[in-house]
Amino acid sequence: MDQQRNLIIAIVLSVAILFGFQYFFQQQQPHPPAPASQTMPSSEPAAPGKSNAPATNLAPTVPGTAATATAAKPLADVLAETPRVKIDTPRLHGSIDLVGARLDDLTLVNYHETTDPNSPEIQLLSPDGSENPYFVEFGWVPAANSNAKVPDAHTRWTASAGMLTPQHPVDLTWDNGAGLRFTRHYAIDDDYMFTVTQTVTNTGDKPVTLFPYGLVSRTGTPPVSGTYILHEGPIGVFNGTLYDDISYSGLKPGEPRSFATSGGWMGFTDKYWLVSLIPDQQATQKARFTKTDRDHTEIYQADYTGGEHVVPPGGSISSDERLFAGAKEVHLLDRYESQLAIPKFDRAIDFGWFYFLTKPIFLTLDFLYHWVGNFGIAIMLLTVIIKAIFFPLANKSYRAMSKMKLLQPEMQKLRERFGDDKARLNQEMMALYKRVGANPMAGCLPIVIQIPVFFSLYKVLYVTIEMRHAPFYGWIHDLSAPDPTSFINLFGLLPFAAPHISFLTIGAWPLIMGVTMFLQQKLSPAPPDPVQARMMMFLPVIFTYMLSQFAAGLVIYWAWNNLLTIAQQWTIMRRANRA
Repeated sequence: MDQQRNLIIAIVLSVAILFGFQYFFQQQQPHPPAPASQTMPSSEPAAPGKSNAPATNLAPTVPGTAATATAAKPLADVLAETPRVKIDTPRLHGSIDLVGARLDDLTLVNYHETTDPNSPEIQLLSPDGSENPYFVEFGWVPAANSNAKVPDAHTRWTASAGMLTPQHPVDLTWDNGAGLRFTRHYAIDDDYMFTVTQTVTNTGDKPVTLFPYGLVSRTGTPPVSGTYILHEGPIGVFNGTLYDDISYSGLKPGEPRSFATSGGWMGFTDKYWLVSLIPDQQATQKARFTKTDRDHTEIYQADYTGGEHVVPPGGSISSDERLFAGAKEVHLLDRYESQLAIPKFDRAIDFGWFYFLTKPIFLTLDFLYHWVGNFGIAIMLLTVIIKAIFFPLANKSYRAMSKMKLLQPEMQKLRERFGDDKARLNQEMMALYKRVGANPMAGCLPIVIQIPVFFSLYKVLYVTIEMRHAPFYGWIHDLSAPDPTSFINLFGLLPFAAPHISFLTIGAWPLIMGVTMFLQQKLSPAPPDPVQARMMMFLPVIFTYMLSQFAAGLVIYWAWNNLLTIAQQWTIMRRANRA
């Protein structure tokens, strides 16, 4: 019996640890040093805009002067300071700065800051000089021994049109006055993928060696969830390997994380958004993540430098790059991965260790959603499917539990007879279980197999943007957020959300879940050990409190799962009693 008690304690502690990671542990992921085989060699080009940089500085450094929090100006004022090419697509609004040709102003048409459709669009990119600049830049790096003048952050480009749309690309041009003409062709699809083609024409009489680059610069450490279950920060795929172990805090000034790769992608991921550079997948690049401290402000950069391009006299060269800047929608990332051969692009969504389970759960949920039109109902249907899949196992488990219930009188007699001899008591009980074919561990099995499914569904609700602001019915307007009701706001009758400070702020759905869990326990045979029985009595209370601040969709799943379990358990045990 001690073994059974220890098993149940282990299960309870495992679940408690699972929940505890969400609440109490901040993300402190260490980053191992880059393998020597991936460290960039010490030759090739200088940094962009700095032709006298040492040859060891292979990739672009942070261009321009990043604004600090005290020097930041209102976004509208910064945007009005320079001429711009407007971006207008079905899913993006923004502009390209003609001074520097940076893509530094981008909002997401379909996503808003709150559930109110009239709230502001999500601001993804913002220019240098505003609060927390976040921008993308492409360009050319001259060879270390070259004095070729290339465009930089202060270059004034000429645009072929005033607006970039999916139907109308835009060309930006600049002549350096010394025989080189630079053209940057911007195109965009109906979603979030930019294609940038850089062309250099040499009208001089000497060849010029250049290296293409792309960079994403982000000023200020953005707020992150700070949990182990979600990665937010630098991310990339190099030589087919996903690197999502690099945190903002893990980057150190003067210690870049460098990689030599063929194809792949790199950038910064947030919970729902991604800004990623996607170089030519057939070419080799030298990529890196860096951190710079400037005026007590952190500046993070993801960048790559491509291979050597020699522009012959009277000739031209081109380099094709792509940029993804938008929402991490599962089907969209899958489509880009397939059509553009971008390796592991769907891994920008942190499906976690249970990827093999988490993504199929999402795909099933999404299929059901398109069938019924509500993710809450889809969660309920998914629960029914999961219960059906595990029904044979549950049936066997509940039959074993029924046998355990019938053995209660015999077990009580054994306790009275061998109560002072624990070893003999356990021996006699094991013999009794074997004689009648009962398994004392069988009742724990449904809980054990439910944990990975529960965790995977939690990941789906927590990390997929499709769940963001997805409504259910009644007071649940966002399945990815906690139930906003409580005793304090009279379960939604008063128009405010109460803070989570005590049992008074537990919402209606967590209470429903707790009641269903209690009813499920009452239907199950009580553990023979009084210690176990008392422990199990407290589980509904503990789970109600812990789940009260989890996503409402997860609580709905658990409550509905309990109701199905009660119906299933009642049916199985009724048949067992008839047998």
